[in-house]
Amino acid sequence: MFLNTIAPAAGATANRRRVGRGIGSGFGKTAGRGHKGQKSRSGGFHRLGFEGGQMPMHRRLPKRGFTSVTRAFVGEVTLADLQSLPVDDIDLQALKQAGLLGQLITSVKVIATGEISRKVSLKGIAATKGARAAIEAAGGSIAE
Repeated sequence: MFLNTIAPAAGATANRRRVGRGIGSGFGKTAGRGHKGQKSRSGGFHRLGFEGGQMPMHRRLPKRGFTSVTRAFVGEVTLADLQSLPVDDIDLQALKQAGLLGQLITSVKVIATGEISRKVSLKGIAATKGARAAIEAAGGSIAE
């Protein structure tokens, strides 16, 4: 094989259409656009999803669900995480310093996953019913 013998496969390339170059080219006069109508005119195309004035599909169908804009700022912590913390008074800052939450988190909730057997006091932290019961059973308290 030599560089001067390399060529694309047969039929893989086609010559560029030179439109509007006279009758003999096959694309003269109307330049392949046919006669009249929106698509024959300059600037005569429409936006994505346009259906000729009929109510478009994306407006006919019902919309369901949404994307929460605050989801990125809410964190969750397990009972097992609280058990492993070295401090007894726990707030948002203590959880961030321990590396359990990212720096952008603005609110946090304790979920009832794992066990807790030591007394902890939570300040400014929400908890699920099960997590609240487990913390209070271990002698802890939750102040929101």
